[in-house]
Amino acid sequence: MSETPASDSAESAEPTVEEIAEQKQVRLDKRARMLAAGLDPYAIGLEITDSIAAVRARHGELDPDIATGEHVALAGRVVLSRNTGKLCFATLQSGDGERLQVMLSLAVVGEESLDRWKEFVDLGDHVHVTGEVITSRRGELSVMVSTWAIAAKAILPLPTLHKELNEETRVRQRYLDLIVREQARRTVRARAAAVASLRATFAEHGYLEVETPMLQTMHGGASARPFITHSNAFDMELFLRIAPELFLKRAVVGGIERVFEINRNFRNEGADSTHSPEFAMLEAYQAYGDYHQMADLTQEMIQNAAVAVSGSHVVTWADGTEYDLGGTWDRLSMYDSLSAAVGREITPQTPMAELKQLADAVDIEITHPLPGKYVEELWEHHVKGDLVRPTFVMDFPVDTSPLVREHRSRPGMVEKWDLYVRGFELATAYSELVDPVVQRERFVEQAKLAAGGDLEAMRLDEAFLTALEHGMPPSGGMGMGIDRLLMALTGLGIRETILFPLVK
Repeated sequence: MSETPASDSAESAEPTVEEIAEQKQVRLDKRARMLAAGLDPYAIGLEITDSIAAVRARHGELDPDIATGEHVALAGRVVLSRNTGKLCFATLQSGDGERLQVMLSLAVVGEESLDRWKEFVDLGDHVHVTGEVITSRRGELSVMVSTWAIAAKAILPLPTLHKELNEETRVRQRYLDLIVREQARRTVRARAAAVASLRATFAEHGYLEVETPMLQTMHGGASARPFITHSNAFDMELFLRIAPELFLKRAVVGGIERVFEINRNFRNEGADSTHSPEFAMLEAYQAYGDYHQMADLTQEMIQNAAVAVSGSHVVTWADGTEYDLGGTWDRLSMYDSLSAAVGREITPQTPMAELKQLADAVDIEITHPLPGKYVEELWEHHVKGDLVRPTFVMDFPVDTSPLVREHRSRPGMVEKWDLYVRGFELATAYSELVDPVVQRERFVEQAKLAAGGDLEAMRLDEAFLTALEHGMPPSGGMGMGIDRLLMALTGLGIRETILFPLVK
């Protein structure tokens, strides 16, 4: 099979595996001929004076058949091409998706250069061109090429550009997704803008960014099942961290009173539209703060991120739906809202038998010894689905939150909130438990659960308790998934918001 150089067959079907293999061999043969002719198929040191976007910005409104007299040197990937004897046309695409036509005329580049273009250039190749900015007779902004070079020879063909990639291809070969689909490129830019905005908001409030260990001798800071590995150098079992919390609190003990980290967490659990085994997490702690102040900060951060991504508190999701992140967000009591939903008062003192009865009535199966788990599951069943606007769900059961300070006025509850946006949990915050005696008691209870087979229970962490015994000021702490923040801002699933997600 011989591949037509840089041909644009817009209506052709997707090539078969055999056809791709044949095309690859054709391109490998071209590479070999280039090398034999003394041409480098991966040239380096090519000067770039302008981006495609910059040329379009300067000359976007020219009349047809204009020669500007301006010469540029730029590069891009060939995504469309047409050869018509003495004149060749190609469309170059830059990494941001901007496109520009280039034209090669026999009269300008000469016969040898034009023949080499026809022989060697394929769709997908990166090429470097120099030439004058003009408009064609049809008014298309173009570069009339005077010199050109292949900057990187593509050995495999591009997918059909006018067809949607399937989801598996998008997540397994994200580089193709980025070449083909504008939404993929927008998502990467949105994530970068959102994270930059988060850092800017923290800086305005006097927070310092730090990094804490990914490999830990003891997993903690959350209720989750860890990934386990082994260090050959230390001959010891290690865990990929499930949360940075216990190290960030050490930083607060040491006097870094406003601290945050944006980094990766790993949890050996299920994967679905809102969960990934590896994910980006933001955690922050503020000495002399509490969960109310963390709610204020979190709302400000997310609203600032929305403006950075969309220019407004009203974001537009990928499906065209608008979602309003503006205003002051509701703060809803977990126990009070559950009581209203089931028609009877539910408190931390409600007997386990009554909670089980309520669960059985709606066919919720819960195999957990703690009444707080029943409260949370019942709340999710009866209340969660009715939340439309961003909502802070306040004051959780004490027995499901081992790192949280008890509520200052409601016994049996802790000062914790979860933020729900788009129907999923986006962030959580505590008034932190800083009493080392109570913290030890909570760890002991967690150890009992672990001994009973609970794989998510925390272990008793003596190193953390030692730090806490040196005195940690009363503090507020919060955590937010970066991937989920992008879900809230874009309306996409988690695998779309992660650039290179883990796939089976």
